[in-house]
Amino acid sequence: MKNNDLAVSLDSLIEAELPALVDCYKMLHAMPELSGQEEKTSAFLAGELRSLGFTVTEGLGKYRQAGWRGFGVVAVLSNGEGPTVLVRADMDALPIEEKTCLPYASTVTACFGGQAQPVGVMHACGHDVHVTCLIGTARLLARLKQSWRGTLVLVGQPAEEGGGGAQAMLDDGAYQHCPRPDYALALHATAQLPAGMVGYAPGNFMASLTEVELTLRGVGAHGSAPERGKDPIVMAAQLVLALQTIVSRELNPLEPAVVTVGSIHGGTASNVIPDQVVLQLSIRTYDDAVRDQIVASLERMARGVALSAGVPEERAPLVQLKTSHPANYNDPQLTGRVAGSLKGALGEPALYLAQPVMASEDFGYWGLGRSIPSCMFWLGAADPVLFRQSQETGVPVPSNHSPLFAPLPEPTIRTGVKATVACLLELLGKLDCAL
Repeated sequence: MKNNDLAVSLDSLIEAELPALVDCYKMLHAMPELSGQEEKTSAFLAGELRSLGFTVTEGLGKYRQAGWRGFGVVAVLSNGEGPTVLVRADMDALPIEEKTCLPYASTVTACFGGQAQPVGVMHACGHDVHVTCLIGTARLLARLKQSWRGTLVLVGQPAEEGGGGAQAMLDDGAYQHCPRPDYALALHATAQLPAGMVGYAPGNFMASLTEVELTLRGVGAHGSAPERGKDPIVMAAQLVLALQTIVSRELNPLEPAVVTVGSIHGGTASNVIPDQVVLQLSIRTYDDAVRDQIVASLERMARGVALSAGVPEERAPLVQLKTSHPANYNDPQLTGRVAGSLKGALGEPALYLAQPVMASEDFGYWGLGRSIPSCMFWLGAADPVLFRQSQETGVPVPSNHSPLFAPLPEPTIRTGVKATVACLLELLGKLDCAL
């Protein structure tokens, strides 16, 4: 097939598939599943890929959380000698009650985090877009087998939002069910770009995430007699302020980092000094050495606050590292090829050279410590009219993780599928096509 013929064929295939893909997206949006609960989503994805001729492995995921089942999917389509390229889509939703009022809005509720009362569940981060684009990509690559050579590996990953789904799949032997990839790709929907646009960034793309649980242990007492106890609530207040100086006074100003205390739990009544307070923190950096420096600093500061309060050594603070995801680093050479493919497929006006962000994602695990060149790019999802109004008024479009997050389906999915297919046709057999 000639290059021009392939370009026409690709556009026509996408338009032919688009109505069904939009229906698929709306179905997925209306049936969100929380991390570790993606049973229906994974079964649907596995069935779609199996029907296209992929060899599919289901049920992958070895979690540290007791009772969590594996719902990871690895699908392989071999098409002769050539490179192996992996494309990942995450499948889980968030414990957010949807407030978009869309006709296909989620009304799903589920229990979350050990809570007895169910909470609203919503695809507020675009994972339904990601799965839909993966299915669209699979359909087109299966139809265009005469135009590429190599092995395509598609991954449906659970528990990106919570639970470490990428690591759980790898711990359960995900790479034993497919050839080791030469490249790994992913897209991520964002309301920070209008639908029809994509954003890319060589090098640092997203920060690492380290979650810390810090327990300040005091000595309980009656609220009327603080001299008889060691008040961990006062210690927590001092520590929260002290932690703000780590980034501002201990790190190189050229090293980006964020330390956030997101949760404080302690005490039961106004007239009781509790015996402990638990703080939950998140640390975000691009460099593991910087992260380790921050952890050492917060341990030192916690011990110092306790020591100054007269807390005995046997009641010293406890610091636990709960979760850690690597930074997402876009291999510069691979990102250059991706950018070239996106420009050829979508046109230069649709491309945006993005800045690194301090948000985090566990896609970096699939690169095995950067030994597999990886690249993630942004997929614009905002309604272009609303986005333009936002630029003019300064009122933000509802962002990812908002109960009002509402991707515009048709142009978002069309662009996501075309962008991914263009990148794959560049990497699988390196066809130089004007798409």
